[in-house]
Amino acid sequence: MTYQISTDLTLLRPLDEVFEFFADASNLEAITPPELKFRIVTPMPIEMRSGALIEYRLSLFGIPFSWLTEISVWEEGRRFVDRQISGPFRVWHHEHRFQAIDERTTRITDSIHYSLPLPPFGGLVHPIVRPQLNRIFSYRSERVRDLLA
Repeated sequence: MTYQISTDLTLLRPLDEVFEFFADASNLEAITPPELKFRIVTPMPIEMRSGALIEYRLSLFGIPFSWLTEISVWEEGRRFVDRQISGPFRVWHHEHRFQAIDERTTRITDSIHYSLPLPPFGGLVHPIVRPQLNRIFSYRSERVRDLLA
């Protein structure tokens, strides 16, 4: 089964500044909850483009693991997509969209499609995983707002 999470955040910041923040992969650590012990393994700086690979290490529910994603779509100033190559999910597809509301305001929308490993047992753990993902993305929105306000 595939699940979806959507987020929407509007910031009083110009589009180019907001996109530049997300185009710097090192900022991902700053918007990830500290208890995940998230760190990027790929040497910095990472050239963000279609085909770029980014390897992370993190801990979820106290279990450490590696996660490899590919930037499968890169449209400068508009959107990008990261998809899991290997990691904790069976499928992870995360689309980030950026829209200028006016010259000073930007809307960020995230759409995440994911499925859990070991079907059909993934559905049994989804009630545990989903609240954690909701919390991660809530934290992310708060941090982005704080850092770009």
